Amino acid sequence: MKIVFFIQSSTVILENYTIKDIPGSSGRLDVISRSILAAMLGENGLDINIEVWVFLENYGTFIFNSNDFNDDYFPKNEILLSDYFVKYIRNMREPNPLKTVKCVNMNIFKALQNFINLNFQIFILDEDGQDFYPFFKNFNHNDNLLFIIGNQIGEIITSEDLTHFNFKRISLGSQSYLASSVIRLIKLNLRLII
Repeated sequence: MKIVFFIQSSTVILENYTIKDIPGSSGRLDVISRSILAAMLGENGLDINIEVWVFLENYGTFIFNSNDFNDDYFPKNEILLSDYFVKYIRNMREPNPLKTVKCVNMNIFKALQNFINLNFQIFILDEDGQDFYPFFKNFNHNDNLLFIIGNQIGEIITSEDLTHFNFKRISLGSQSYLASSVIRLIKLNLRLII
């Protein structure tokens, strides 16, 4: 099974970035970093076969593939991950454990089309969507799944372009969750079933 998460942000801006105030100086890069960590890390280090595609409107598309990282060197806390990610985006010439991150020239809709062609099951996480738990019964270890996680203002989830794809909209319940919590809940439930 391969699990992919799509996260998009139009608010990340790094001109005034400082490690002393990551949330305030980066346009909430901390939210992206927390989500990456939630996806990549399992109980015993890096999980396998997990990808996180981060679509930053101001900087490009970045692919984090858990299979490409060395567990001993991957930054496992939000501050370190954020700082190394900023250095990667800025193309700073110093050792960086994120050097295997891929930067691609592809918007979210083109990327979705590629995953459709690869026969991924694609879901949009939406508080108003169908209950997700019945879907778990149908998953098995051969399935490849992609989850589109909305941001705090729901731009991508409500976009007309995304509606044309007609993906299933699913919900993890009536409670609002942070993106990183949504990712952890998805992974936890997948482990219980598969």
